[in-house]
Amino acid sequence: MSFTTIDARTALIVIDLQKGIAKLPPQDLAVPAIGNAGRLIDTFRALGQPVVLVNVLGGAPGRTDRKPSGDRPDDWAELLPELGHAPDDIRVSKKTWGAFTGTDLDERLRGLGVTGVVVCGIATSRGVESTARFAHELGYNVALPVDAMADANPEAHKRSVELTFPWIGETGTTDELIALLK
Repeated sequence: MSFTTIDARTALIVIDLQKGIAKLPPQDLAVPAIGNAGRLIDTFRALGQPVVLVNVLGGAPGRTDRKPSGDRPDDWAELLPELGHAPDDIRVSKKTWGAFTGTDLDERLRGLGVTGVVVCGIATSRGVESTARFAHELGYNVALPVDAMADANPEAHKRSVELTFPWIGETGTTDELIALLK
């Protein structure tokens, strides 16, 4: 588990760090993950690399055994204020787990010459994994800082990190990634 290199044009994709999602994982896991995502955002902005802030507005159509519970507060989909907002940030609102499905994210990244992506956020086993899988399938080099993501189910987080991520990208820590970027 370690990054080997980062492409010269790499985008940071931050998944679902929004008010209604960030409170779902155990906070002793979510708070450090959000802090590390914030450090990555600051680093990418300082280096002039693309930052993609993704939020989810609803669920994909189709039947599932699990249904969302109850009404969502009005601010449910608002990004966490601590992420800040820079004029060059790319904003993506999605209705599926992955940030590429049903959005123009791939076109926008390719238009910027992006060949690599760093994916972090909440939830590891859903939004982060789905986005990373599609990025890999689309030909991006994928980096996954595992300490900048969290999941409501710590076992699901562990399965993604140990079983899936090694097949679709490189894994490591936020500190390792920042050292490569500088």
